[in-house]
Amino acid sequence: MPAMALLDRDGVYGAPRFYMAAKRTGIAAHIGAEVNCDFLPRGHGGTAKSKSSNKSSQSNRAPIKNTTKSDQKVFSVSPGLRGEFRLPLLASSRSGYQNLCRLITKMKLRAQKDEGAVLEEELQEYSEGVICLTGGDDGPLTQALKKSGIEAARRSVERLIHIFGRKNVYIELQRHFHRDQEVCNRAAIEIARSLRLPLLATNGVRYATKDDRQLADVFTSLRNHCTLSTAGRLLTRNSECHLKPPEEMNALFADLPEAIANTVELSSRLEFTLEDLGYEFPKYPVPEGESMMSFLRERAREGFQSRYGPASADLKDRARRQVERELVLIEKLKLPGYFLIVWDLIRFCHEQNILVQGRGSAANSAVCYSLGITAVDPVGMELLFERFLSEERGEWPDIDLDLPSGDDRETVIQYLYRRYGERGAAMTANVITYRSRMASREIGKVLGFDPDTLSKVSVAVAQWEYRDAHDAFDRRFRDAGLDLRHPRIRKYFELCQAIQDLPRHLGQHSGGMVICQGQLDSVVPIEPASMPGRVVVQWDKEDCADLGIIKVDLLGLGMMAAIKDSLALIRNHYGEEVDLAHLPADDPEVYATVQKADTIGMFQIESRAQMSCLPRLRPKRFYDLVVEVAIIRPGPIVGQMVNPYLERRQGRQEVTYAHPSLEPVLKRPLGVPLFQEQLLKMAMVVAGFSGGEASRSMDSPNLMLLASRYWPTPALI
Repeated sequence: MPAMALLDRDGVYGAPRFYMAAKRTGIAAHIGAEVNCDFLPRGHGGTAKSKSSNKSSQSNRAPIKNTTKSDQKVFSVSPGLRGEFRLPLLASSRSGYQNLCRLITKMKLRAQKDEGAVLEEELQEYSEGVICLTGGDDGPLTQALKKSGIEAARRSVERLIHIFGRKNVYIELQRHFHRDQEVCNRAAIEIARSLRLPLLATNGVRYATKDDRQLADVFTSLRNHCTLSTAGRLLTRNSECHLKPPEEMNALFADLPEAIANTVELSSRLEFTLEDLGYEFPKYPVPEGESMMSFLRERAREGFQSRYGPASADLKDRARRQVERELVLIEKLKLPGYFLIVWDLIRFCHEQNILVQGRGSAANSAVCYSLGITAVDPVGMELLFERFLSEERGEWPDIDLDLPSGDDRETVIQYLYRRYGERGAAMTANVITYRSRMASREIGKVLGFDPDTLSKVSVAVAQWEYRDAHDAFDRRFRDAGLDLRHPRIRKYFELCQAIQDLPRHLGQHSGGMVICQGQLDSVVPIEPASMPGRVVVQWDKEDCADLGIIKVDLLGLGMMAAIKDSLALIRNHYGEEVDLAHLPADDPEVYATVQKADTIGMFQIESRAQMSCLPRLRPKRFYDLVVEVAIIRPGPIVGQMVNPYLERRQGRQEVTYAHPSLEPVLKRPLGVPLFQEQLLKMAMVVAGFSGGEASRSMDSPNLMLLASRYWPTPALI
């Protein structure tokens, strides 16, 4: 199968993952959407518009001399044309994809969640580059045919020709072995012949395999708030709506080979892919005579004087060289606009007296430190810049900003909306998937379990996890008083497993925002968020990252709000201004308190696990606190690094190194690698990697293959 198309309902929600999966397998991925439409009746004698309000859409229409009378006739709307239907639309070009996204956005922003419909005038406005199919049971042709007969169905198709042009309308045929569906197909074939339109064989795919039909029925029952036993005709009649191989489709439409051939012809016309998305990060406005790079250099120079003014000559010299090295790379990667936009957010926060702090790998950048984005000196702390940004990795930097939770964070979010417009900025989505507890309860409801049984089975399923060799599902069910030999319990078990990790609904990311040069709704549809005053894109942060869409994280922390209040109290009661970047790192009273594990209310070291470790580690300087935070993490714990480090720190175990060349890298953590920066430096020492190659290798499953290129050169040989 050389190509496939995905048409989500009223959106392109699954398009990025579909595209990435198709790219890995060498299949062409065509993008479209099945849009809910409402053709309002114009009244008898109403005239259909013969020209689209989007003038450029005429390029997709057949020349006037080739049209028939039906292309320009006056319509008298019959009852069969009224009401809502679903219209499958495919993007043939970038302009078509942009029009599709804008069409969906327009419909979404004026309606309640999961409601709304596109009007005929809007289809005309955004018809350029879009190809229309007549759809299946919910399509305009079938709906009109069932309500008012073949003439009404013919008129519905003629209206589609007016909107999209004769060359961009295909009569869709599906065969699921339904008698009434075949009656509709015969009428559709007759209409196609009379209007000289191509036939197109599809299968109205709703699930991948025949076995997945039962899950489709589960979702139908959930959507209609009924059980499987009472759903009746809401459920599909058979399992034919699965993805069929070409051989089976050829046999199914053996009497209409042109319907199969037209799928190849249509695929050749669909030139758009998500690789041609056209996304651009916004350009930061700078004064006349300045470039973004020169403006960034000046801001970095000003910040450098403030940050490193009191530093020693040696530190200042090293920092100056590091800042210049980073600026050269930033210019080479064409990233000055990104840093300036983040700097602008920091500037706005300072002007509004909002506490803000950069986190994560951005702390490894001397430029971020100079711009006031982070408050930790990466040069003095000997942090590796390549963990944050490298040429070889080919990724945009990721700067997360911590803000006080509550009104302050919302103020910054609304500032972005105002600066870039309603259609220029949006929150990223969060795809909520089925987990054990949610899956267990909803499957139980669909199967009609009584409340007592549902409570028992949901508790059993919600705790599914591997504990030991005897921790089998059968034992869990037996402990709950259930028997897997019972057909309903067995089916419940199978459905709960099958539904795991499938999408349930679209939520809103806690702080991720995407911004765009121009209109973001030409890149991805935008819809209202549940919170007033916000809009959200239809993709989550991983989807955005896969397609090169830049995200800025604005994360709300309760502790940041507490710190802000503390700074205000100090200012009001003691008349002192506290700069977090210049707090003393050697206050003995602080460390005495920490060593006693008296850390309730101290951010990041107040958990039970942290408090149990503090008396053993006994931090005496700032780096010890860094180790304390890092060591109580899944990586060091699973890697069995915690006890060796504590034993060495307490003098109970000798400090050794796997090789003398690793001593400069691992001297501070006593020979035990605890940080990602140390793993990067180890790759640089052991394998001869550059900083960028080491950073890229951290994400590669073939690290040893990469290392083998340089294995003869390092000191280990």
